[in-house]
Amino acid sequence: MSQIRVVFLGTPEFACEGLKQLIKDDHFQVVGVVTQPDRRSGRKMQLRPSPVKELALKHKLAVISPESINEENVLNEIKTWNAEAAVVVAFGQIVSQKFLDMYPGKVVNLHASLLPKWRGAAPIQRSIMAGDKETGVCLQVMVKKLDAGAVLGKRKILLNDDKNAKQLHDEMAILGGELLHVEFMDYLRGHLTPHPQEESLVTYAKKIEKTEGLIDFNDDALNIHRKVLGLIMGPGSYTFLDGKMLKVHKTRVMLQNQVRTQEKIVPGQIVAINEGIKVQCGQDFIEILEIQPESRPKMSVSEYIKGKPLNVGQRFSIE
Repeated sequence: MSQIRVVFLGTPEFACEGLKQLIKDDHFQVVGVVTQPDRRSGRKMQLRPSPVKELALKHKLAVISPESINEENVLNEIKTWNAEAAVVVAFGQIVSQKFLDMYPGKVVNLHASLLPKWRGAAPIQRSIMAGDKETGVCLQVMVKKLDAGAVLGKRKILLNDDKNAKQLHDEMAILGGELLHVEFMDYLRGHLTPHPQEESLVTYAKKIEKTEGLIDFNDDALNIHRKVLGLIMGPGSYTFLDGKMLKVHKTRVMLQNQVRTQEKIVPGQIVAINEGIKVQCGQDFIEILEIQPESRPKMSVSEYIKGKPLNVGQRFSIE
């Protein structure tokens, strides 16, 4: 059987696993890659290619990084690759109907949720922050409406309150590669029927705003812990002490009966300090285990208090 010619659209590390799978699969030939333009990053703000571009160049694939894939000249260039199908994974641009019409019914998208739940920009973070017990990754036939295409296959993942967004991200990337290896090929061969999504079950994972990282200690400890887990890849969770921002990287929940306190303790107040900083919340306690002061690296609480001693009764504030 001849190889199926595929164009790949993707940008971040999450998309690399899918591209790797297509490259090593003898059933496919990746004839071109489209990714986001090089962006400035790091302390020196140097231009850097996306992870997908780096991978494509390593494998000597044709790669373009336009500001907009929907420009006529860009679409014309993609047409010269003579692909038969397209795979989109966390590309970062909305593709036009013109692009979809280039490969009718053969543009598929990997999405990091169990559709129709958590359509949109931040499904991994929203799933963790909502306390979902189950999530996963779906392969869908791409349509113009956001994440609304019929589903070709899914891989489920059980969630608990220990798994952070980075761990879930890495697990999903691998499972997404499996979907491209199995379900994508089955679909192109005509052996798999797409299943329409149930519109009544749709929920949306809106983009994460930086301000969402601010910890409100009036909230339940479990909700705060889930926020720390969900935002670990960015923008991160943070609080303030003596007017200085502190990023919070690792926490655990302690129930009300696990910590002895004085009677008049208010949310945000430190109730104990040892291997972690135990803080009163609206319900139960959050224990901060890893912290990052302004312009400093991440560190354990024991390292932090060597340079800045803390006292029981001090209070984290919101600014």
